[in-house]
Amino acid sequence: MIVAIHQPQFMPWLGYFDKIDKADVFCFLDDVQYKKNEWQNRNRLKTAQGTQWLTVPVRYRFPQKIHEVAINNKENWRRKHLQALSTNYRKAPCFRAYFEIFEDIYAREWRNLTDLNIFATTQLMAALGLGQTQTVRASELTKSQEPTQRLIDICRLSGGDVYLSGRDGALYMDMDRFQGSGVDVVFQDFHHPSYTQLYGDFVSHLSVVDLLFCCGSGSLEIIRSQNPPIGR
Repeated sequence: MIVAIHQPQFMPWLGYFDKIDKADVFCFLDDVQYKKNEWQNRNRLKTAQGTQWLTVPVRYRFPQKIHEVAINNKENWRRKHLQALSTNYRKAPCFRAYFEIFEDIYAREWRNLTDLNIFATTQLMAALGLGQTQTVRASELTKSQEPTQRLIDICRLSGGDVYLSGRDGALYMDMDRFQGSGVDVVFQDFHHPSYTQLYGDFVSHLSVVDLLFCCGSGSLEIIRSQNPPIGR
């Protein structure tokens, strides 16, 4: 059984969903330190003027963990996000088929960033056809806090015998510790596909919402076209 582990991100990019697609169990690593100015509270859309950030305002105090970070609801960010999606994608071929997903997400009151990210990601998983992958929160598991042992523990607790690491995982993991653990390591080798977008030349590494609005039910097949299943 393959287990993948990643911090919960906001409206993630295609590589994130490729990792989910390749895993039997996907663990949201929500009990590690929050990182400012990365992907945990923001992602990018494509517009006629270039790319645009979609950012969730947060109230963060160092060294809070991701699941401890609150959303700053003094800002009317939900209305702004929904308006940005409508303005930039209403002419996309599949806009009408998928916009109600985002209307539902933004109709809800969100206080905690992790809750928002996980709910949005699971909704997007369903839209892509990734309902077969089980999900779990790391904060709900009893495990070591040593970085590599934590990964091994999550895999074992999830019933996994293979850990699907990011491409650069070997740079921060203690590979010797995996030896004899009963958990093998494979590395994601994601190749970003291209597809027909709005607004001219193709731009990669956007939120998956761009792919969904442009390609709809064919989105998962586009991701898989450049990323075959893991050989075991």
